[in-house]
Amino acid sequence: QVQLVESGGGLVQPGGSLRLSCAASGFASRLYTMNWYRQAPGKEREVVATITAGISNTNYTDSVKGRFTISRDNAKNTVNLQMNSLKPEDTAMYYCNTRRVGIDYWGQGTQVTVSS
Repeated sequence: QVQLVESGGGLVQPGGSLRLSCAASGFASRLYTMNWYRQAPGKEREVVATITAGISNTNYTDSVKGRFTISRDNAKNTVNLQMNSLKPEDTAMYYCNTRRVGIDYWGQGTQVTVSS
């Protein structure tokens, strides 16, 4: 059974950092492209960062380039999102996602709030 569980969210001041983690179970996440999405109130869900299967190429939405880093820990079967220099506009629910055999799988999300 495929399961994704996010953790690491919280309240942080502007300029601060957080590290999100997505624990995968029921499959080997290293074999699949993994994504982090976010959704702010009143806005559509958007992809923030992607790490591909195999050689783990990464891609980021323009607004987080240079601040966020997506990575894998294959030993723990997790995908992480290091977020630095956080801004109030990064406030959102963050979700881990993967697609297997045409089916999208989502975690329950972890809330990130950037506020002074």
